[in-house]
Amino acid sequence: MHGTEADLGLIGLAVMGQNLVLNMADNGYRVAVYNRTQARMAEFIAGPAAGYDVVPTDSLEQLVSALARPRKLMLLVQAGAAVDAVLEELIPLLEPGDIVIDGGNSHFPDTERRLGELDRHGLHFVGAGISGGEEGARTGPSIMPGGDSRAWPHLKDIFEAIAAKVDGVPCCRWLGAGGSGHFVKMVHNGIEYGDMQLIAETYDLLHNVLRLDHDRMADVFAGWNRGRLESYLVEITADILAFRDADGEPLLEKILDSAGQKGTGKWTAVNALEEGVPLTLIGEAVFARFLSALKDERVRAADILPGPALPAAPQADEFLVSLEEALYSAKLVSYAQGYRLLAAASENYGWDLDLAGIALIWRGGCIIRSVFLNDIAAALSGGGKAQDLLLDPFFRDALAASQAGWRTVVAAAVQAGVPVPALASALTFFDGYRSARVPANLIQAQRDYFGAHTFERTDNERGRFFHADWNE
Repeated sequence: MHGTEADLGLIGLAVMGQNLVLNMADNGYRVAVYNRTQARMAEFIAGPAAGYDVVPTDSLEQLVSALARPRKLMLLVQAGAAVDAVLEELIPLLEPGDIVIDGGNSHFPDTERRLGELDRHGLHFVGAGISGGEEGARTGPSIMPGGDSRAWPHLKDIFEAIAAKVDGVPCCRWLGAGGSGHFVKMVHNGIEYGDMQLIAETYDLLHNVLRLDHDRMADVFAGWNRGRLESYLVEITADILAFRDADGEPLLEKILDSAGQKGTGKWTAVNALEEGVPLTLIGEAVFARFLSALKDERVRAADILPGPALPAAPQADEFLVSLEEALYSAKLVSYAQGYRLLAAASENYGWDLDLAGIALIWRGGCIIRSVFLNDIAAALSGGGKAQDLLLDPFFRDALAASQAGWRTVVAAAVQAGVPVPALASALTFFDGYRSARVPANLIQAQRDYFGAHTFERTDNERGRFFHADWNE
């Protein structure tokens, strides 16, 4: 604390911003706030912030003047042009050594660019991914900061104080240089896309193959949340399935089946393509959202394109066991794929990411928090490589024990005509990854046939290339 000066300034008082301010105030920090729409700030000060040590300001100039040096300002505005617009106004008001934090979901190349721009002005820029939604911001999110390391000593106490705690350990740590913080948050969101799609497919199978009612489905997810599938998303799915509209009917069935997105899942898939990482499950989850948006086309196609005759519902108890195994196995594959991308980017950009540490800060506060993140951290903390995660004894044994049920579920879905792109793509990746030989030899032969792209031979050393005269 610095007397009457504020410890930190926050720009942007949407839901996340408001709750982070209250979280900081609960932890003894004085926060000055500014919002472009002054009416929203006035409502916040008079309402949720009443009685808290929060300082309202009516301009960026007043906000900057209210802060202790070195000034620390956090932006929680819409990613993209809005961040650049605020920075353009803010930079002339600051002095060398001041710190600017972008706490939104910015694309990591933008963070890299802004880092260089602010450094030219002597300012320290931090891209901090913040996960946990409204509840996490208020009670403790997972925070993923990276950028100019000179800023971290000034932010460490604040960020660790407001972050979620698991076993007394803050779900926050410095990740590295450049856009590493926002990159890790991007991959987090990609895994989130995959988790949500897997759970949605599981609900679809419970509803349309096993034909359970909503109370029974809610019980199933609640039960799974008490076991190895314990996670935030499984927990809230049970709540959603049990929720009733004003007429007593399940609200879920009145929600249009067209899923929105803000781009972070797409960024993850695109980056995986650039890095050459087979991020198949997350890619399918993104495409599934695109397909869901084609609502009118799907309604029309449903009347034209035939599907299979719906088979008899399988035996419930046995199928539920298989379904739990399928969901668990596919989630393990999803996280393993996400970690492959983190490792590839860490090497490519020279970030030296602490992959075990990332698993630890994802254990609390964030949307993808899951009980098996402890197992991922254990696998990586002993020197294990992210590329070998599926070969770790924990993963190996879990997949070996569950794959029969996984295959049963995917086969049943195909027979019933129920789309399971994430569950199936995860299984296909697993089968491809465990295959010592795949049919890529034919693809390479085709490439050489029509384009003289050459090929390696199994009876020669790697790195030596040949070309065949296929028309001879």
